[in-house]
Amino acid sequence: MRERQLARLLIVAAAVLLLFFLFQANLRGYFFSASTPREVQPRGALADFERTAIELFERTSPSVVQVVVVRQQMDPRDLMERDGADLSAQAVGAGTGFVWDRAGNVVTNAHVVGDARRVVVRTASGDTLQADVVGAAPNYDLAVVRITSRGSIPTAVALGSSADLKVGQWVYAVGNPFGLDQTLTTGVISALKRRIPTTTGREISDVIQTDAAINPGNSGGPLLDSAGRLIGVTTAIVSPSGTNAGVGFAIPVDTVNRVVPELIRTGRAPTPGIGIITASESLTAQAGIEGVVIVRALSGLPAERAGLQGVNPGTGRLGDVIVAVGNQSVRKLSDLTRALEGVQLPGTAQLTVVRDGVERKVTIDVVDVGER
Repeated sequence: MRERQLARLLIVAAAVLLLFFLFQANLRGYFFSASTPREVQPRGALADFERTAIELFERTSPSVVQVVVVRQQMDPRDLMERDGADLSAQAVGAGTGFVWDRAGNVVTNAHVVGDARRVVVRTASGDTLQADVVGAAPNYDLAVVRITSRGSIPTAVALGSSADLKVGQWVYAVGNPFGLDQTLTTGVISALKRRIPTTTGREISDVIQTDAAINPGNSGGPLLDSAGRLIGVTTAIVSPSGTNAGVGFAIPVDTVNRVVPELIRTGRAPTPGIGIITASESLTAQAGIEGVVIVRALSGLPAERAGLQGVNPGTGRLGDVIVAVGNQSVRKLSDLTRALEGVQLPGTAQLTVVRDGVERKVTIDVVDVGER
């Protein structure tokens, strides 16, 4: 008898357990569901790095604007076609800019402005202001547009320096990626003294590399340090897809602070040079040559007048190799470019060149080769 009762109890217990496992979700939902609003738990103080980012964004974002560029004359009826989707790439472009001064000058990238027929600046407050192109420097991928509409002009971005930057320090980018205005991204300086090519074939030197997310639409926006000072102008990303892949670049602010006043004053920025075509750095390195190899001295420019010689096209014999400018050694083209950009135009520079193993000094004029 007892055995039968025990067997029945075990069967009942097993059945109860089976039912519990089969319907536990329903039972849990019935007994433990929060059917009324839950109590909000107080949070502690923000971390220091969070406060830094918040304060920086609130202080600087009003100075960052969206730059909308109209490249083609459009019929208003075109805007009704599929919400203008077909026009976005060809007729209308957009990037980022930031206020440079109280006169309403706005700095952005030259590739953003391009061949603009009309420029519109949209501020953080939502105001849409007409602007004129003041000047562009494609060799540095910088441009200036000036707000012409009446209205309140945002405060200019505070200026920093790129001379004392360190790899690893935090940076902040504010821009309009994919048209999403007032977007903050953060990261670190990944590398310094990078070089990137421009549409003119010239390289920009001392470029800042960052892992802060930079995407299409960020172009021309400010790269800031943790004090909220401008240290660079975002310009490009390296990615097969054209979207952020962790490698973004910014033109250093020391270059910006030299080029932008020239654009405001004259509408263009001089390109200091001596008039030479140089050999590929990869080929120079493979040949074990340290310095800038002159391939050809351009006709009528200072290098030719100073008697500098390039590679002999018939024999392939090396001509002059530039190894120093003044007391600055030259190991690659960016060293030469940086040294020449430090010359006040019109001016002169003393080159140290090597030909046939013999080193000599050459005093040469430095001129604006961008006029050619």
